[in-house]
Amino acid sequence: MSAGPHSPEPLLPLSALLITHNEIANIGRTLAGLRWLPQIVVIDSGSSDGTLDLLEAHPRVRVLHRRFDSFAEQCNFGLNQISSDWVLSLDADYGVPEALATALPELLARADREQLAGYAMPFRYCIDGRPLRGSLLPPRTCLYRTRCGRYRNEGHGHRVHISGAVAPIAIPLLHDDRKPLERWLSSQQRYLRLEAATLLATPRQHLSPADRLRRDTPLAPLAVLILCLVGRGGLLDGSAGLTYALQRTYAELLLQLLLGEERRNRRSASAAAGAAGKGSGPG
Repeated sequence: MSAGPHSPEPLLPLSALLITHNEIANIGRTLAGLRWLPQIVVIDSGSSDGTLDLLEAHPRVRVLHRRFDSFAEQCNFGLNQISSDWVLSLDADYGVPEALATALPELLARADREQLAGYAMPFRYCIDGRPLRGSLLPPRTCLYRTRCGRYRNEGHGHRVHISGAVAPIAIPLLHDDRKPLERWLSSQQRYLRLEAATLLATPRQHLSPADRLRRDTPLAPLAVLILCLVGRGGLLDGSAGLTYALQRTYAELLLQLLLGEERRNRRSASAAAGAAGKGSGPG
C-alpha cells in the first residue's frame, strides 16, 4: 500500500501496540487511524465478538494471544514482541488523528536531537464520536522508544514508566469508547474496587491532592460534577457534556461506596484477628 499525501515515510522505525478483548465496537476506527503504519502488534485475551476476524483481515496486524492477568503484563509482553525502535502504545478505543502521522518524522528527528525517550499526548474525550471541550483525562505517554518503556499496574489501571526524558506535544488522541453502557457499568465496578483498595493502602503523603479528596471526604462526586460541567466546559457541550459529567460523577459515587465497604471489611478483619489473639492467650 502506498503512503498517502499526508502520511509519514513508510520506513519510520515505529510499530503500534494494542491490547484487545471484545473490542468490536471500537477496533475498526482505531485501525483506520493507523493505516499508515507498517506494523500493528495486538495482544488479545480471548475475544469472541468478531474482534479477531476484523484484526486478521488487516494486512499489517500481527495478533498474539495471551491470557489476561493484568494490563501491565499484557503491555510488557507486547513490548517484548516489538523490534522497532519506537512504539505507539494505544488502547483499543483510541483514535489517532492524521496530524500525528504528518508530524511523526519531525518528532522522531527532534527526539534524536534532544535525546528524548518519549512524548506525552493529551486526550479529547468523545461521547458517541463527538469530541468534548475538556475532560478529566491527564496526558499519557503513548509514543516512546521501545527499549525505554516498562509498564506497572497502578490502582485499576496501568502506567508506562520511561527511562529518559519525556516531552509534551499538543496533538491529542481521541478517547472514543462506544461499547454498550452495560459493559461500561460492569467495568467501573471492577476497576473501582481495585482503586478503592489502592487508595486505602497508599500512605496519605504519597497521594495526589485529588486522590486525598477522593479518599478522605465524601465531596469528591460533587467536585467532579462541578469540574466537568463548569471547569471543563461540559455545559457548553450540551447533552454530550452532561453525559460525560454523569459518567464521572457515577464513578466517584461508586468509589465512595466501595471505600466505605473496604473500610468496614478491614475493621471486621482487624476485630476478628484481635479476638482470635485474645482467645489463643494463656488460660
